[in-house]
Amino acid sequence: MQAFSLYEGSYSVDSSKKFIPFDPTKDDKKDRKGSLFIHVHPFLIKTANDLILLDTGLGYKDNNGEFILYQNIKKAGFEPSEVSLVLLSHLHQDHASGMVVEKEGKLQLAFPEAEYIVARGEWETAYSGASSSYKTAVFDVLQRSGNLHLVEGDGYVNNEIRYEHSGGHTEFHQVFHITEGDEHYFFGGDELPEPEQLLRKFAAKYDYDGKKAMHLRENYGNEAAKEGWICMFYHSTKAPFGRVSKVGDAFKVY
Repeated sequence: MQAFSLYEGSYSVDSSKKFIPFDPTKDDKKDRKGSLFIHVHPFLIKTANDLILLDTGLGYKDNNGEFILYQNIKKAGFEPSEVSLVLLSHLHQDHASGMVVEKEGKLQLAFPEAEYIVARGEWETAYSGASSSYKTAVFDVLQRSGNLHLVEGDGYVNNEIRYEHSGGHTEFHQVFHITEGDEHYFFGGDELPEPEQLLRKFAAKYDYDGKKAMHLRENYGNEAAKEGWICMFYHSTKAPFGRVSKVGDAFKVY
């Protein structure tokens, strides 16, 4: 099994919820007061049976109009057309906008050969109008495609892929376990987006249920340390992959 970070870039986000590219080598955080600064890492995993994309990022293009996600998949040694499964933790715009790509002024499915795995409750919430973090024009393309596979609760996509309803960051957020042989990759989406959230215990205001998300992080950390999982951190500042150990009550990510 091979795993790759498809790093899409760093961004600042203010109250408008617009993601503005941020280059720490030339941009100053002081010029963007009131903003959060995040990094975006979709992931690609190659198993014996599938090429799996985990969350799809913002779907941005570079200055030459090239789709960044396609570029990064090719850098990993694959073609976008080889992606057979797209696993969505939730549908906020920074995790799901890259499920489509604009070509000749029209939105098209970015991975037409792939099956898209989405939690049914998350899909219905996205269309409810409850949050501006959901961009339904993107979802309309997937809905018309025939590639959408809605799942509920906990279950298996196949022998290698298991999904779990977590419900901390959004009400119907889900996490994924991908196993092959002795390797176990864990993708927590925005339940466990950064290593730092294991290192210090807190309830975040941006989560649907902050206390539940906090307890989930601790549970995932304990299991990762016990079972030797490789965690994938979607918003990590430095290291998108990490193993977890525990000394006393403290976690260490390495």
